[in-house]
Amino acid sequence: MKKFLLYGANGYTAGLIIQFAQDFGLIPIVAGRTASKIEPIAKTHGLESRVFSLDNAAEVEKGLDGVNVVLHCAGPFKYTAKPMMEACLNTGTHYLDITGEMEIFELGNQLDSRAKEQGIMIMPGTGFDVVPTDCLASYLKNQLPDATHLELGIASDGGGVSRGTAKTVVENLGEPGAIREDGKIIPVRAAFKTRRIPFDDKTLLGVTIPWGDVSTAYHNTGIPNILVYMAANKKMVRSMKMQNYFGWLLGTNMVKNFLRKKVDQRKPGPGEAKRKKARSLIWGEVKNKKGATKTANIVGPEGYTLTALTALLITKKVIDGDYKTGFQTPGKAYGQDLILEIEWTRRIDL
Repeated sequence: MKKFLLYGANGYTAGLIIQFAQDFGLIPIVAGRTASKIEPIAKTHGLESRVFSLDNAAEVEKGLDGVNVVLHCAGPFKYTAKPMMEACLNTGTHYLDITGEMEIFELGNQLDSRAKEQGIMIMPGTGFDVVPTDCLASYLKNQLPDATHLELGIASDGGGVSRGTAKTVVENLGEPGAIREDGKIIPVRAAFKTRRIPFDDKTLLGVTIPWGDVSTAYHNTGIPNILVYMAANKKMVRSMKMQNYFGWLLGTNMVKNFLRKKVDQRKPGPGEAKRKKARSLIWGEVKNKKGATKTANIVGPEGYTLTALTALLITKKVIDGDYKTGFQTPGKAYGQDLILEIEWTRRIDL
C-alpha cells in the first residue's frame, strides 16, 4: 500500500477519498489545520495524521516531510491553493487538488517552469472538476484537429451539493462570468448565454458559467474560443442574471457572512443512496472555420463519487511514476481515455 498526504481530510469529498483509497492500493495520511477534526478521522480509520495550518510556509513544508504526493482538498481554493503549491515547489512534492476554480488553473500554469525545474507535476482539478470535461475536450480535438470553437456542458442527474461546493459558490458571488475568446479569458455578464444541450437521454437548458475548463481546455487543446455551460432551470438562470444588477451587494462581507452561516447549517453532502442513483452528464461540441462539427457525451457516476475515484486514480499514477512535470491538465497528461478507466463511465458520439 502506498501513502499520500490528503489535506483537508475532514471535508465531504475527502471522506469519500478515504473510503475508496484502499481499492487503489493507497493509504492517505490525513491532514488539516484543526486537530479536533483530523485526529478522530485518523483514529476511526487507523491512519497517520498531521495537523498544520497553511498560514505559515515553514509549517506547511514541515507537514510535507517525506511525502511524495499531496492531494489537496481544502477549499475554497482561492485561499488555500497558493500556499500549498509553494510548499510543494519548495519540497519537491507533486501537487494535486480537486478544484474547479478557474483562477487556480491559471495560477498553476504560471508556476509551470518552476515545477519543471523541481521535477514535479502541478495538476489542479483531478475530480469532476475537470477530468471528464478535459478528457472530452481532448477527444473532440482529436476528432476535429482544426477546431476553433469548443463548447462544453455539465449536469448532475439526481445528485446534490456538498457544503464545500456551496461555500465556494458563496465566495465567488458578485464575480462576473468568463469565456475564452481568441485565446484570452475575458469577463462577461453572469448567465451570458443559454442554449439547449443534448445530455445523453435528455435535453436540458444550459447557462454559461466561469468553469475551470475556460482555462484548462485551452491549455490542453489550444482551441482559442471556449464556452462552458451548466444545466439550470429557468428560475436559476433568472437568479444568475440578477447578479448583473446586484452583484455589488452579493459580494459584500455582510451578505457572504450571512450565507456562510447558512451553508454551515446544511448537511455535509448527498447520502450514499442518492449518490448511487445519480449520474454525471457531460456534453461537448467542437466546430472549425468551415462549420464542421463533432459532438459527444460522457456519462459517469455521480459527481462526488467520480471526484473521489478520478483523484485517487491520478494519485496512484503519480506515485507509480506516471506523470509529466510542470503544470498539467488531466486530458493533456493522460489522454482522452483517462475518464474511461473509471467503472460505469461511457463516451457516446452524437
